[in-house]
Order: sequence, then C-alpha cells, then structure tokens
Amino acid sequence: MKTLKPHDLRRMLDDGGEIALLDVREEGVYSRDGHLLLASNLPLSHLEMRAAALLPRKNVRVVVCDAGDDVLAQRAAERLTEIGYGDVHVLEGGTRAWRDAGFRLYTGVYVPSKAFGEYVLHEDRPPEVTAQELHAWQQEKRDLIVLDSRPLDEYRRNSIPGAIDCPSAELVYRAHDLVRSNDTVVVVNCGGRTRSIIGAQALINARFPHRVYALKDGTQGWHLAGYQLEHGRTEEAPLPTESGRGLAREAAVHVARRYGIRSISKDALAKLHSDASRTVYLLDVRSPSEFLEGHLPGSRTAPGGQLIQATDTFLAVRHAAVVLIDDDGSRATTTAAWLAQMGWRDVFVLENAFDGTKLEPGPVRERVPDIDVALVSAKELHELLRSGSAAVADLATSLRYAEGHIPGAWHVVRSRLAENLRKIPDAQRLVFTSTESDTLARFAAQDAKTLTSADIAVLEGGNAAWTAAGFPLEKGLERATGPTDDMMWKALDRTPEEREAAIREYLTWEVDLVNATYSDPDFGFRRYA
Repeated sequence: MKTLKPHDLRRMLDDGGEIALLDVREEGVYSRDGHLLLASNLPLSHLEMRAAALLPRKNVRVVVCDAGDDVLAQRAAERLTEIGYGDVHVLEGGTRAWRDAGFRLYTGVYVPSKAFGEYVLHEDRPPEVTAQELHAWQQEKRDLIVLDSRPLDEYRRNSIPGAIDCPSAELVYRAHDLVRSNDTVVVVNCGGRTRSIIGAQALINARFPHRVYALKDGTQGWHLAGYQLEHGRTEEAPLPTESGRGLAREAAVHVARRYGIRSISKDALAKLHSDASRTVYLLDVRSPSEFLEGHLPGSRTAPGGQLIQATDTFLAVRHAAVVLIDDDGSRATTTAAWLAQMGWRDVFVLENAFDGTKLEPGPVRERVPDIDVALVSAKELHELLRSGSAAVADLATSLRYAEGHIPGAWHVVRSRLAENLRKIPDAQRLVFTSTESDTLARFAAQDAKTLTSADIAVLEGGNAAWTAAGFPLEKGLERATGPTDDMMWKALDRTPEEREAAIREYLTWEVDLVNATYSDPDFGFRRYA
C-alpha cells in the first residue's frame, strides 16, 4: 500500500491536479475528534456502496486517512484497490500526524458548507429575523410566509408552525407562486443557520421582488426561545405555474451573468467524459421525487439545497468538473452560482438536458458484487424469533435504530463487527438487517463469516420489508453493542436533558467558523461584483 506523509499530502493538495481525500472513520468520530478540512467522510462501513458516487473515475488520486493507527485506512485502501481504484495512498499517522505537522483540524460535519453560510452572512448581510420577532409577526397576523429550506424528511421531524417545505434550490423556482400580495414578507428557515442564510440570499440574488429574511438560528433558535415545534407535517410548496417558471428563468439569466455560469452542450459533455484524466460529476439538482420519475442516464440525484449544505458528501474530488442538470436550467444555475462562490471553477449547466433523451425512472442502482448469503423473509424471521432460534444484528444508524427496530435486535456497526458481535448472545442463526434495503446487511454478513460460528443470513428487503409485512417495531438503545458515534446526532434529536446545551454548543461552533474562512486559504471562497 502506498503511503505518504503530511507534507507530501500538502504538496499534492496544492499542485492543481485532481485528488480525493477520504476520512474513513464513522461520522460521529470524524465529527467529534477532528478531521482535515478537505476530507470527505466515507466511513469504511459504507465504502463499497458509496465509492462509485464519490469517486467516478477509477484512476483518480485517492488518499485515505483515519485517526492515526492506520488500521481503518489500510482496510479502506485495500478495498478500494480490490474494486478497481489504481492510485490509492494512505496518510501515515492520519489526523494525528497532520496536526503534529502544524496543520489544522476541524470538528463537525459539512465544514466547508457551514463556513460558507457564515461567510455569505458576513459578506452579503441578508436581513435576519429572530424567533421572538417572527413569533410576534405571526401573532399580529402579518402578511408573511415561512419557507422551510430543508428536505422533506427533516421538515417532517420538526418544523415551525405554519411553515411550508421548500428546499433551498427550489426557492427561486417555486416562491413566486406562493406570495399572496405585493406586501407579503418571506422568511426562510432551516434547522440551524446555513440553509436559512443561503436560501434568503438566493432569493435576493435572483432579485425576488419581496422583502426576504433569514430566520436567525432556525428551528433550534425557535426551540431555545421557548416556542413549540410541530412534528409530522408534510406541506410542500407546489411545482410552479408557467408564470412562476418564467420568472425563475428570468432570474436564472441574471444570476448566470453575474456569476459567470457556463452552459455545456451534450456533445461537449461527451468529450469531457471521454477525457481519461478528468473526473466528471453529473448531478441532477431537482427534487428527489422528480429524479425518481425520470432522470438522465448516468446522473445522480443531488438536490440543489443539499448540494450546497453538504458539498463534501457529493463532491470528493478536488478540481473535478461538475455538470448540473434540471428541466429548464433555473435551479441548476442557482446551484452553480453557489458552487462558483465556494471556489469550484469548472461548474457547468447542461443545455437542454432532457431533450431527445429517454429518461430512466427510479433510483440509481449501485453495482455491487453478488454476495453468496442465505436470505430469510420477514415472515420467516418472525417465526425464528418466536422460537428463540435467531438473533438479529441491525446495521441502521444509531438514530434510526433508536427510533424503531425489530424487537430484540442488536445494533451493530459494520466496521466494528469483531467487537460488536461478542456482545450478542449465542444463537443458532444470526440474521443481519439494514434500513431501506439489504445491501449493507449482505456486506456485513460476508464480513461476519470469519467472526462467528453461527449460521448467517440476511433479512431480504431489510427493515423496510419487516414493516411492510405489518410486524411491530420497538424503540430505544438498550441493545447497542458499542458507542453510538457512528453518526453525528443533531441537537434536536438528543434527549431532553442534553438538548439545549447541544443546541447552544452547535450554534456557537457554526458562528465561529467565519473566522476560519478568512485565515485558512483552503476554503477558497470567491467574491463577485
């Protein structure tokens, strides 16, 4: 396995060539213990399932790292090599060596995007409204509309009373049809700060003809102010009328001119794809539901608001070309403008993306190797559990597991199976399950064959098949076999005792990032006249 030292990596990051830097620890550890700014988090547990999306070109330079013991990094490098990546390196000493060499580490997730939100607030100064002010406006029954700029699943978890879900990239596209009069005020909120700021400024940049505010600190600020949040709401902003689409297209022309957004033809895209030295991301920024209805072959879903909110989870290859798609260019242009300001230089909007092309429905099916493992149906597993002849190992995130899992199931993390499986009582059969599908469970089952003498099987269809069969779930973390740091828990998902302190800590962390943007050149944010 090829290795390199921190100063070697620093030179590679600065040489202008394409490079992907991957931190392969679990998300919660990556967030808590600190990571390199330019590292994308690709946990070893999910490596085979996410590598193709993050690393579209097999001969791109890849550097993997962990906290410093190199065990996870070595395992990840070996797996990447096995699935065809030909230029993989391990950072000797990982994040510990990087810090000891005098370079910075950052805590938290989505750091480039979160810092960018604070940078935009500092430079563009979109108007803000506090939770107390918004609550007073609602009590006064002012002519206003609150638009929640998060994806629908986050909006369902908690929302401000009266808010409508309209993710960030959809704001310029859909907001024109939502206002009731010339006096309507628009307030954009998210869970914390970033998408409130970016969403409000997106409308301002598009010359939206109404007063626009970002809700300071989002739903977390609303909670801290003592106001109730709602749960389970599903109200979405509808697709725009033809008039609304026309206004969005006009706005896109202005935004493209201001930020120098380039379009690219399908012929030019084909030439770009044929260049073996270039990585090309082809990203569809429309809503997930639109993507599922039909998308361009070879594209991946990256809803525009989330692409800006969590850029490092979609784009791992530094200096890659990014081609954005939607049905009329307006959402792609808005998103491209933000990427350009974040420092991505080769960003394009695909011309006439859907003209003359047969679209593919449904989700993108990852090409994963066939894994020879026994499958059991939900009904068969139910009978096995009733007879006491099986144990269940659940690979859902700790939050998803806590919210609902098969009764009696144990929570495990794939990268920690050797330790986790020792906590599960002996059973004749050990059945692995994962959340929406059984792919992760199949990989874990394969890993477990050398770790246990039990017969191994996988629940076909995963937990989704269990609930579809009408079987109950139970809640809680009583049977977690290890730390629940496989993911970063959001402050509002913490226990009531921890929640307020976690909110204050998070908001302070987010605000403090603005100082780093002016002292660390790796952020690379750009200003436009």
